[in-house]
Amino acid sequence: MSGASSQETQTVKLTLSPQAEKYVRRDAPVSVRRMAAGGALPLPPVELATVLFALVHDPDDQVKTRASESLAGLPDGVAHTVLTSPGHPSMLAWLAHAWKDDAVRMEKLALNGACDDRTIAFLAALPHRAVVEIVANNQQRMLRHPAIVDALGDNPLTGRATIDRILSFLGLDRPAAEVLDEEPPDVPPPEEITDDAAAEALRALLGDDASEFSLELIEEREEVDLTEEDVGNLFAAIQKMNVMQKVKLARMGNKEARGLLVRDRNKIVATAALRSPKMTDKEVEGLAKLRSVSDDVLRIIANNREWTRNYQIKLALATNPKCTIPTAMKFLNFLQERDLRSIMKSRDVATPISTHARRLLQKKGKI
Repeated sequence: MSGASSQETQTVKLTLSPQAEKYVRRDAPVSVRRMAAGGALPLPPVELATVLFALVHDPDDQVKTRASESLAGLPDGVAHTVLTSPGHPSMLAWLAHAWKDDAVRMEKLALNGACDDRTIAFLAALPHRAVVEIVANNQQRMLRHPAIVDALGDNPLTGRATIDRILSFLGLDRPAAEVLDEEPPDVPPPEEITDDAAAEALRALLGDDASEFSLELIEEREEVDLTEEDVGNLFAAIQKMNVMQKVKLARMGNKEARGLLVRDRNKIVATAALRSPKMTDKEVEGLAKLRSVSDDVLRIIANNREWTRNYQIKLALATNPKCTIPTAMKFLNFLQERDLRSIMKSRDVATPISTHARRLLQKKGKI
């Protein structure tokens, strides 16, 4: 039988046994359909749920309402069977929205291969850490449906380890110099990117109409300056890209591309831009001064042992109000007297920072 799904505008076809179909046929008496919508039917769990899903789209309002309540109210035992069985993707999508606040049920659904990719993308955006981890482990789905990576990158519960894993299979490993809570494993250096390879990748991303512009996007010579129109074109092109494309551009593009991508609201994109093998200390210094980048970007910079050997980067992190106070205070210990004096008098830093700068100067006998 057929029925219109609330999750999709297209008509979906549901397969039901003759015993089940008699409850949902449009020519069945409305009294029969209303009775069936109550859910007390002698049917196996998946077929019961499918019948209720069909009745959710019944033309009779009373049938619709009662079927929706019955389907959303399925007991745990029945729900477990439905969520772990190959039910119709449209029905599973309906249940994902109906039960989105139930972390346990969403975990089961995330593991169900019968779910379509759009439903998995919806699950990836939910505030359930275990669901995020399950979704992030399915590389095949992420490569097939970039919206899943979009959702993971926007989800506050997607942690750095998960982002590392996603970027790793996309070709951007975490550098050995970037410290986590534990000692990082040895990571092979990224392969060298030639300008020809970068240009080819960018043409694929930006299209033939942008072929000349794409050459400028991989140009790193200082004498090349993009006009405001060029930057506007780049920004417009980036807005049309999905996360996978942005990650590729982050790896291949020039400093203007990285400068835009590192500000992306999606954590995966911003991290990829920061980890570009073309990223320079001068760029990192500029980013460390910005208040418009995310806390995650500043945290990654602060945890990179190579970058924080640079005095100007340490100074930028110590004086950036967006940087966490413990991190900023750590870098104060490495600053010169003149900079400590400036910080001590500054109104642009948090009070604990200026106080700690004064304390360090007093300890050195400089005030």
